[in-house]
Amino acid sequence: MKIFSKLMVAICLITTIITQAQNNYPQNYFRNPLNIPMQLAANFGAVRTNHFHMGLDLRTNSQENLSVLAAADGYVSRIKVERYGFGNAVYITHPNGFTTVYAHLNKYFDKLDEYVKEKQYKDEKWEQDITFQPGQFPVTKGQLIALSGNTGGSAGPHLHFEIRDTKTEECLNPLLFGFNIPDSVAPIISGLYWYDRRFSTYEPGANGIAVKKVGNTYTADVVKVNSPMVSFGIKAVDKANQGFNLGIYKAEILMDGKLIYGFSIDKVSYDDTRYLNGCIDYTKFIRDKVGIQHLSSLPGMKLQNYSVPNLSGIINLQDENVHNIEIVLKDVKGNTSRLTTKVQLTNAGSGIATSGKTILPNEGKTLTTENAEVNFSKNAMYDAVNFNMYEKNSGNENTVSNTIVLQNPYLPVQDYYTLKIKPNRKLSKDEKDRVVALFNYGSDKDAVKAKWNGDQAEAQFNRLGTAELILDNSLPSVSSNWKEGAIVNGGTLRLKGSTKVGDIVSFRAELNGKWLRIARVKNDFVYVFDEKCPKGSGSHTLKVTTINSAGNTNIQTFTFQR
Repeated sequence: MKIFSKLMVAICLITTIITQAQNNYPQNYFRNPLNIPMQLAANFGAVRTNHFHMGLDLRTNSQENLSVLAAADGYVSRIKVERYGFGNAVYITHPNGFTTVYAHLNKYFDKLDEYVKEKQYKDEKWEQDITFQPGQFPVTKGQLIALSGNTGGSAGPHLHFEIRDTKTEECLNPLLFGFNIPDSVAPIISGLYWYDRRFSTYEPGANGIAVKKVGNTYTADVVKVNSPMVSFGIKAVDKANQGFNLGIYKAEILMDGKLIYGFSIDKVSYDDTRYLNGCIDYTKFIRDKVGIQHLSSLPGMKLQNYSVPNLSGIINLQDENVHNIEIVLKDVKGNTSRLTTKVQLTNAGSGIATSGKTILPNEGKTLTTENAEVNFSKNAMYDAVNFNMYEKNSGNENTVSNTIVLQNPYLPVQDYYTLKIKPNRKLSKDEKDRVVALFNYGSDKDAVKAKWNGDQAEAQFNRLGTAELILDNSLPSVSSNWKEGAIVNGGTLRLKGSTKVGDIVSFRAELNGKWLRIARVKNDFVYVFDEKCPKGSGSHTLKVTTINSAGNTNIQTFTFQR
């Protein structure tokens, strides 16, 4: 009976905290930024690679060019035009201390679109990040501000919508502002895991526990552990009524009726969003595509306003008694799921041995091999790592160093670290100028122009994997979607970029000797015909200059008719 009473007090406290969080923000001040009902494809705080999702992804019925409307009175304070990320985005600052953000747009409203275009031609630069004064572009609630699209890092047509604190620029959970999005579905639990916390969550890693649903409650058999220090993780998703998998808003874990850890995702800044990697089992997420959120704090996880203060979630089992565990998950609407189980210490084993290259959270460390050195800051690690660094021969024909192995791609680091590599032969000054550090993360690669410090090439990275120095003599290039000298009757010209190593880091197009505004869409370059090249204007020459990661430059010329 005492346990039940304590549990009810904890649940009442949680409900009060949810209500207070919602009451801190104006309810129904902001309108739906679309003219169709709000349906979520992703919510605030959903787990993404190396970051939390920072707003709402609103469905646009798989269409582009839907009207995007100002959520409240205010003024356009900023716009962005970029290849990845937000693509085309509008920021509106409101008089109540909040800023709304609308991303992946196709087009701004006419007056703003013309301003941006003029600025691009004046700067001779397509990518832009422009700020505005309050009187330049005022808007009223419900005013058309843009057309929806699929630009930037978008994988399909939708509108990304954020609400930020104007002063701090922290992103706030838009669902706390009272939007009418029907949701009667409780979070769905599909897995429970425990971790041996005598050393690190990375070794030996997650221990899976079978979960079953009985009625409206999830259960698991008694969790028998061989460590006196353990923590738990949960695999779960939330769902609104439309059925998309959404992120978990709030979670608590109680042992014998006492709250031992809890988190909620009410707000987070872009400066801190990478701390997501300390809130999840990163190895399972990257390697196995399994999303597990920790119900405990990792020692290097420093995200503010996320977990309940002074509660670590680490369970110290000082006896072999059976202890009750309850996990409570809630969404913003208060829909609740519970998982009950028990934990018992049996046959306690020895701790995990550490190596001489152990890196602990909150300590910087330098590691070396014969031809390489890596420098990690004190913020690099979320949990202790038995770090494995070594060299091996490379099979790449253009490699001028050994391959440096830095652990594996399945362990995270919080910030950038410096890697120094010695080449395996003497390089001329001209050769050094064309060396890039090529990093392989397993799923993708990244090439960074090397900086030389004596006989060492330096580069910075924020993921682990393998690195080597590449001498790149290749030229970047673009290919056209029209035949040379042909008459182009369509609405666009499209060029496809290509480079052997790294990326095209600089692109410039000139039409008949004058800079031409061409948008970059991932690896393509797209020109939408406008007054600079009207139909019936005859023959034209397009000069394209590209530069790759190594600094190699290529100039190509194309002709066409309009």
